[in-house]
Amino acid sequence: MLQKEIQLAVEKGEMLPLMEEFYTIQGEGFHTGTAAYFIRIGGCDVGCHWCDVKESWNAELHPPTKTDIIVANAKKYADTVVVTGGEPLTWDMSLLTSKLKEQNLKVHIETSGAYEVTGTWDWFCLSPKKNKLPVQSAYNIADELKVIIYNKHDFIFAEEQAAKVNPNAILFLQPEWSKKEEMTPLIVDYVMNNPKWRVSLQTHKYLNIP
Repeated sequence: MLQKEIQLAVEKGEMLPLMEEFYTIQGEGFHTGTAAYFIRIGGCDVGCHWCDVKESWNAELHPPTKTDIIVANAKKYADTVVVTGGEPLTWDMSLLTSKLKEQNLKVHIETSGAYEVTGTWDWFCLSPKKNKLPVQSAYNIADELKVIIYNKHDFIFAEEQAAKVNPNAILFLQPEWSKKEEMTPLIVDYVMNNPKWRVSLQTHKYLNIP
């Protein structure tokens, strides 16, 4: 395909900058411990300094891949697919989610919510970031709010975000991996004093799996 045709296909969601795809155990949040097929889409301008997949930021590093191929790969493995990034909502997710759902797959997303919501989701995990806050549509449909705790001020940020999500969202606090020894005890104490919150851990890192 010519470059212009590829660019048009990406804009329509017919192709997406695919960084990686893999079958593993969900490590974080509400669905921790369950099998899922992860689709990691390249491209993100939110720019968290502690991001553990900074190689996902530049979409140009990741080859535009036909959505049909991504779906064909996913349906071989699991009945649950998690779309993550990067920031997947940088791109139009409508075609990807409709094709995944045509295959009777449950479709989850992990997103900062910094861009308008596209696609149809069975589970919407909102993980807001201070430097580019979520749009209202993300707060409205979040099934799960997962706030990363890097320092003590992040507890204040977490409460600010909890006040913005819909009342049905399940609330999680998760220590940033490099600060886990310092922050986990603080999170435990905070949750015990504020039981509307739950603790989320990056269990896949403890298990040494993707």
